[in-house]
Amino acid sequence: MRSLQTLTKFTLIGVTVAAFAGCADMTPKQRNTAIGAGVGAVGGAVLTGGDALGTLGGAAVGGVIGNVTTDNRRR
Repeated sequence: MRSLQTLTKFTLIGVTVAAFAGCADMTPKQRNTAIGAGVGAVGGAVLTGGDALGTLGGAAVGGVIGNVTTDNRRR
């Protein structure tokens, strides 16, 4: 059971790295929204002990914060 958890963690890390590799041409607002969602998901998972609803809630809150705190202008 422990090896399955380890495999799952490494798989999620790999998927996350691959997803962020596709973010090269994003606007700052899109990038910060994605980063906020990722950080929020991790925070929600940690705070709720890995509960799926807590993880999704954290991702939603983090994405909104990342979106709202970034200008609409391109730099």
